[in-house]
Amino acid sequence: MNRMILGVLPCVLAACGTPSTMTTATPQGAVPMLSHQAVLTKLDSPWDMAFLPNGTMFFTEKCLGLSVRQTNGTVVKLLGMKDAKGYAASAGDLFCEGQAGMMGVAVDPNFASNRYLYVMSTSSMTAPGTNRVMRFKVNEGATAVSERVDIVADIPYKPRASDHPFGGPGAHNGGRIRFSPGDGYLYVTTGDTHNGEVPQSPTRVGGKVLRIDRDGKAAPGNGAPAGFDPRIYTYGHRNPQGIAFRPGTNQPYTAENGPWHSDEVTALVPGGNAGWDPRPNMAGRGPCPDNYCGYSPNQMGAVDPKVRSVFMPMTDSKTYPNAMKPAWNNDGLSQGMSSGTFLSGPQWKGWDGRMVISLTGIGIHGTPVGNRLDVLAIAADGLSATRTTVTLPMPAGRFRSLVQGPDGNLYVATDEGAIARLTPG
Repeated sequence: MNRMILGVLPCVLAACGTPSTMTTATPQGAVPMLSHQAVLTKLDSPWDMAFLPNGTMFFTEKCLGLSVRQTNGTVVKLLGMKDAKGYAASAGDLFCEGQAGMMGVAVDPNFASNRYLYVMSTSSMTAPGTNRVMRFKVNEGATAVSERVDIVADIPYKPRASDHPFGGPGAHNGGRIRFSPGDGYLYVTTGDTHNGEVPQSPTRVGGKVLRIDRDGKAAPGNGAPAGFDPRIYTYGHRNPQGIAFRPGTNQPYTAENGPWHSDEVTALVPGGNAGWDPRPNMAGRGPCPDNYCGYSPNQMGAVDPKVRSVFMPMTDSKTYPNAMKPAWNNDGLSQGMSSGTFLSGPQWKGWDGRMVISLTGIGIHGTPVGNRLDVLAIAADGLSATRTTVTLPMPAGRFRSLVQGPDGNLYVATDEGAIARLTPG
């Protein structure tokens, strides 16, 4: 059992260093000064968090399972994956490999009456494996989960290695699940699994954002083109690991990591195409390794990111003129964007209503390592944004998940094994 530990978030990456100073002009309005408190440490790759109104926090660890931190700081291990020890219940079909494992967690908007909790995880229940969204019922004391129902069972998983950077099994799963505070439906982000055919496929639900009800059925008004799986809300995605809803409009925005270039934040519209299409022998490209052009050209070698983005665009507006235009593309660089949420409340001063995004710090072929948090002032039309890099009150890490808690503070999970609370002042 983990204990509540107060102190400084440890920096276990050799490359943590000091936060990035790369910023644009600071948006108007006072900037909050952040203080830091560690909530949990000594975790194993915490991936996501979800809160009850009283502050009870459910969280996932990618290769262990689902746990809950009670309001008194006690941690209860609820559901363990294959070979995980010490959990109240276990699911032997759930496993981790590479980037795959237990990922997103979300609380039902009607939790007070139905006690439903949702988790996305990789499963071996059907060969060669899939990513699944599961619904559980939480008991009154939030000490156990039961009544598992797999509401989505066909999200692709990559079972075999391929000839690509980060090419091992389990690549590109998406994995974030969030309920919209506007329409009450569950949005599920899925990755392309290093498969060139998947993002633009009308029937395979990888490289998509799904919009479903609590039973996994398609929500009305998804707007996908004729012949598409009706659960699809948007398609043509690479690996969106973040989705958040803008206060006031509740429009969904994805945070998505790019291929050696162009991490993107994009405002979604029903039936929209995000413009990622890594198939070979199209758009001026010839054959590519393992039929996936996602890292081309010269996927293992140094190429100017601007040249890469022309050859293999993250958003191919030439092939797809109506593709959703990103609000921001990280100055054309890829540094491992992983999550995002909108800040809300007067305590955030000039950042109230703005989107904060996390980066895990990928740096290769001269790209600077980006272990940082950025705040984006996104234009009203969602087509442009101004970035401010957060001055961190603790050492940087591989920031994996961002959630604003019911107390109004920002909770941050890092791959190094910690969940921290950032309080504005």
